[in-house]
Amino acid sequence: MPSAIGPERMARTGLRSMTGFGSATAAIPSGRVTVEVRSVNQRFLDVRVTAPREYGAWEAACRETVRGQVARGRVEVHVSRSAPPIARSRVVLNMRAAREYAAAWRRLTHDLHLTAALDPSLFRTPDIFQTIEISTDVHPEFPGATRALRQALARFERERRREGANLQRDMRARIDRLVAIERTIRRHAVMTVRDVQAKLAERMQRFLQGTEIDLARVAQEAALVADRGDVTEEMVRLVSHLSALRGMLVGREPAGKQIEFLLQETHREINTIGSKVNNLAVTKLVVEAKGEVERLKEQVQNVE
Repeated sequence: MPSAIGPERMARTGLRSMTGFGSATAAIPSGRVTVEVRSVNQRFLDVRVTAPREYGAWEAACRETVRGQVARGRVEVHVSRSAPPIARSRVVLNMRAAREYAAAWRRLTHDLHLTAALDPSLFRTPDIFQTIEISTDVHPEFPGATRALRQALARFERERRREGANLQRDMRARIDRLVAIERTIRRHAVMTVRDVQAKLAERMQRFLQGTEIDLARVAQEAALVADRGDVTEEMVRLVSHLSALRGMLVGREPAGKQIEFLLQETHREINTIGSKVNNLAVTKLVVEAKGEVERLKEQVQNVE
């Protein structure tokens, strides 16, 4: 059972963490805009933007920019302005309504023979004084917001790659341990097949002592028993999975989902090997290998 896994030269980093933070500030007309980008683990990509209401027309472009750089995780983008208010208020007097209210008051005092002066509170009705919001055109601010977003994403990306390098080192060490376990299991598996054949032949010799023995039949039975414990196919697939996992650690594309799938397949092969090889040493190695796979599964939850 030759092993296809050899020493490989690892790149500096190929993984990115799903968690990160970055912020930046850029100039806009009459002030500055600040953009903060942060993310947490999530199986799929979810981009959420919190910005001034008047930035609604810019949010779609913001999401597309984030999606172009992030493959999965929950990403929150917060935008704030250090500039004059976007909307200003102006009070508008409805003179016609005011005259009608005043005329109505005079008729009332005349008809009821009252001597009270005109009450100013009469004019507090919104029909007379109206507050109108005048919105400022914020489109000239969008290029500045985009610059701040790109700078924040660059810092966010550096942070994710720094954490990704830590994840890669840990995962690479665990995969290397799985490779070593695979090689040791392979040696035990070969010896186990030979031991089964030898022990079966010996028992048959003792059991049939004094009678004519069909050596061909004995060999056939031994081969059948050994075949049931043969894990050649499982070992070949395990070698392939571990080699692929090593390659994904240094790839340029997000590999979290592919790594999750390969770890499931790796666990399946290890489990099958443990059930087929009746050997205490192999059983201990299988238990250790399952533990390493579970730790890798936990780590890959942080990988983009």
